[in-house]
Amino acid sequence: MKPPRLAAGAALSLLLLNAFGEQFYQTKTPYQPQQTSASYEAPPQGYHAIHTQLLARHGSRGLSSMKTDLALYKLWQMADKEGALTPLGTQLGADILQMMRANALLGYGVAGIGKPGYGNETMQGVAEHQQLAERMIRRLPELFRDAPGGPASPPRRIVLVTSGKDRAVDSGDYFAGALAARQPNLQPLIIRPPSKAPRAETIHDSRPAGTDRFLLYFHKLSARQDLVADRGDPLYGTYQASQAYQAWAKSDELSKREAVVLAQPQVAAAARSVMERLFTPAFIAGLDQGRYRAANSGTYSYTSADGKFTNKLTGDGDTVIQSSVDAAQALYELYAAAADMRVELQADFAAYMPAPQAAVFAATEDAIAFYTKGPGIRENGDVNYRMAQTLLDDFFSEVDAVAKGDLSHAAKLRFAHAEIVIPMAAILGLRGMSEQLPRATAYSYENSPWRGAAVAPMAANIQWDVYTNGQRTLLRMLYNEKETDFKPACDHAKVAPGSHFYDYARLRSCYNIAN
Repeated sequence: MKPPRLAAGAALSLLLLNAFGEQFYQTKTPYQPQQTSASYEAPPQGYHAIHTQLLARHGSRGLSSMKTDLALYKLWQMADKEGALTPLGTQLGADILQMMRANALLGYGVAGIGKPGYGNETMQGVAEHQQLAERMIRRLPELFRDAPGGPASPPRRIVLVTSGKDRAVDSGDYFAGALAARQPNLQPLIIRPPSKAPRAETIHDSRPAGTDRFLLYFHKLSARQDLVADRGDPLYGTYQASQAYQAWAKSDELSKREAVVLAQPQVAAAARSVMERLFTPAFIAGLDQGRYRAANSGTYSYTSADGKFTNKLTGDGDTVIQSSVDAAQALYELYAAAADMRVELQADFAAYMPAPQAAVFAATEDAIAFYTKGPGIRENGDVNYRMAQTLLDDFFSEVDAVAKGDLSHAAKLRFAHAEIVIPMAAILGLRGMSEQLPRATAYSYENSPWRGAAVAPMAANIQWDVYTNGQRTLLRMLYNEKETDFKPACDHAKVAPGSHFYDYARLRSCYNIAN
């Protein structure tokens, strides 16, 4: 069955009312807390915080690798050679080179960054996690004050786990460092536990303490590194769910659906508007007619200002620009990345991507993300998020321990990626983040509330605060620091209508968590 043609009409008038003020970065949106702690609902009388949990995406980063920037620069060089640039287009080349240099040296000289270069967090990303940690302590001062223990109570641990990828590891380290900087006696409480691993695995070199792929990198579990062949292994289901998801991500159906998204008339019109400001009509026509083709090939070397670090990079040639839509999409990616590099980058890519056109590409990105990472197609069942079950179980198991009187963990902190946060929101059934669409209905802003900027901006986070009065356990969830309801079917577990506090036993039962 062919995927449906998308409605031409996610109205730009609605897009331009975007909550981020005519800036359309979607999952590259810099982080902002969505509620002030002063406006949080007070816990019921007699209750106090006893535990907290966090799942956070890494902070703002640069480009993940030298792909679209280099391919676009190669296209720019062709146009420059042929005298096919407008005055604005002439400026673009230097700004792309500045972007490439900033990414090649990203993190150099920054304490805590082990390997400078593409994919690292920016200073903006570092600050996002440091500030997130500071707000957590301010929100739960008694919990952290009492965590070190005393004469009558043992110290409580702060468990820290990451996906193992550099930017997630760094986010965890910066977060933990901010906790310790604000309250130094927390430092010895921070532990990094052994990773989950298949029963048959005897060598754990790829799973250093504090790293857990089955919890926090489940979208890319591989036969080489993560194979779980034993059906009785607790991790078997996670591995199989990951394989099913990866098969969907590589499927012909998804590729065709993405092609339909990119073939919408408003996308072609937006691409032409962007390109006409930079290149001559003849060059644009030649690109769309196949006379020009640019790939991310070539070798570039960048040396830090102090001369002590050099990064030599070679493009793999796999990213290809062969149409005006390809070129405009590449430029949109640089525009979005620049929003996360405000310290490292002076170039203003918004000059090349006006708001009306950025809005179109933002909607395009959301449509593709909805099918590739988001809740996806109803007939596909839970293939996009079933792999998050182990993570959901882990959240509940931490609260289970506390509810049963095991107070060894004051907090559990997890640092991962958008591909982890997005399915977690879906498996939780959160409003606006989990609603699927039938195969015959194409995603648009008019028929779906799902938005990448709301679900997974940089440093996106889900937090569970646990409260007790000594007899009953309550739970409150924050999503990007906003008090957020669990799935509607669990409203009966609220302690009162309209409250954000849930009776834990009832909530647990509502999610059918196994004992």
